[in-house]
This record gives sequence, structure tokens and C-alpha cells, in this order.
Amino acid sequence: MKHIRASLLPAAALAAAAAAVLAAGAARAQDNTAAEIAKYRQMLAEGNPAELWEAAGEELWKKPAGPRNVSLEQCDLGKGPGVVKGAYAELPRFFPDTGKVMDLEQRLAYCRVTLQGLTRDEAMRNPFSAPGKSSDIERLVAYITSESRGLPMNVQLKHPEEKRVYALGQKMFFYRGGAYDFACATCHAVDGQRIRLQDLPNLLTQKGAQAAYTTWPAYRVSQGEVRTMQHRLYDCLRQQRFPEPAYGSDVITALSLFLARNANGGAYDGPSMKR
Repeated sequence: MKHIRASLLPAAALAAAAAAVLAAGAARAQDNTAAEIAKYRQMLAEGNPAELWEAAGEELWKKPAGPRNVSLEQCDLGKGPGVVKGAYAELPRFFPDTGKVMDLEQRLAYCRVTLQGLTRDEAMRNPFSAPGKSSDIERLVAYITSESRGLPMNVQLKHPEEKRVYALGQKMFFYRGGAYDFACATCHAVDGQRIRLQDLPNLLTQKGAQAAYTTWPAYRVSQGEVRTMQHRLYDCLRQQRFPEPAYGSDVITALSLFLARNANGGAYDGPSMKR
């Protein structure tokens, strides 16, 4: 028996060495694939169609509309009426006039109601475009977010409501449910995960959160539209088989605040381009 065990040692060692070589090769292949995907995205970004959405959004921002026939130029996004530059880099945030934490899309709807005289349903209608059906909201969001490009994310937790909503977003991140018993954390709480050719950043780390959050909204090549953060989170929950979240819901704002805060310090680089 001792002789048999000794004779197996070289084979076991060879198997271990082969496994190590294969693992190293797989890691190199994965790194090479990621590098090539990054190059591809960089090439596409040089002609990002999102610029068309930004221009259309600026026009909508300045155009009188609604029953009151006024523009959105006096909308307060947190830095004072009409100040767009740098506003998105500090959202979501607490707004004293509503007594709640709001993300960009919630705040935009609020301004369309209070300034332009739209009903809430009118202000939040058609948030996500479809073939032959464009969305003013996506265009407005593209413009507003573009005005924070290059600025560092600076989301604060000074107000008690901001702290409460952040904690709710953190709870939502780890909450498991749906037909697959998934949570956001299932895909985005460890390093090195990937689905097909798509890297899954660890959103609990500053680096991972910065890489992900600062590049949304984004022009989706596969859809031919600019998709907002609300749409990104809606689509994630849909893929997890969660119940469909209502557009502009507080739970989506909470999840956005959790992710945005984790991305603090990262330079905002949206609207970007994605597959």
C-alpha cells in the first residue's frame, strides 16, 4: 500500500501543476478580454450619441411648457434655483421644501409639477422610451447629469433623513427575494465576478461603486436610447425577478443614495456609452 501511494505522488503533483497553469491561463484570458472590452468602449465613447440627448434635454430645460407655460430654469436641484452645474454629483439629497430625500428624477418631477403646473401623473409619464416613443425625462436627465461631468461625487449624510434613507438603501442592497432568491449583493458584493463578458463590480468597495455609479445614465447601444439610473435599477430588479418597482419610488431613491455615497470621490463621467 505504501508503494502504491508513493507512485501516485508524481501524478497528483502533475495534476496540481496542470490545474495551476490552466487557472493562470484563464485569469490572463479574462484580463485580456476585459482590456479589449475597455478599448472597444473607449472607441465608441468618442462618438457617443448621448450628446444628442444632452442637447435635446437642454432645449427642454429652457423651453416654456405645461399649463403655466414656464421653463424649468428656476428648478432647484439642491444648489439653488436654476443651478445645474454640479447638482447631480450631490444627489440624492435632503430637500427642506419637501421634507424628504430625493434623487434627480424625483426632483425633476417635483419641479415639473410646482413650476410648470403638470399633474404628478403627467410629470412622471413615459419615463422610459420605447421604439417610436421618446422620453422627455431621459433627455432632461441626460442634460442635467452632463453638467456634472468631471466633478467628484460628493453625496452627504448630514441630515438625519439622509442617514435613514442610506440605511434603507443598504438594507435593500442585501435583501433577498424574487423567484431566484437573489439580492443586489448576489452579483455585486465580491470581487472578480462576471456574467458572460460583463464585469460585475463590487459595489461595496469605493473603486467598484465609482466605476459603476459614475457612468450612469448611459447610451445603450443595444437599445438605441439613453437609460437613466432609475431604469438601470428597475432593470436589475426585473432580472432578479423582483416585483416591478414604481417609477420614482422611495426605495429606488434609497438604493441610489447607498450606491452614490459609496462612489464618493470618483469623477462623474456620464452620460457614458454601454453595450
